[in-house]
Amino acid sequence: MRDKIHPNYHKITVKCSTCGNTFETGSTSKDIHVDTCSNCHPFYTGKQKFNVIAGRIDKFNKKYGMKNETNEEENK
Repeated sequence: MRDKIHPNYHKITVKCSTCGNTFETGSTSKDIHVDTCSNCHPFYTGKQKFNVIAGRIDKFNKKYGMKNETNEEENK
């Protein structure tokens, strides 16, 4: 490896602007601020709403006459 061409890698503290959570990581940057972290993101906290999406799919299928394969199998 060539000398003096690589950036300095050091430990930094990352701060979330939404919840204020901080954690330590390694980076070549001096400072990192994130909008959403794993502490406050709905996917990781379990507060994600899947029922709203399922309702939209049913509404689309009813509007355009699409039939659900599982409903067809249950009706037989």
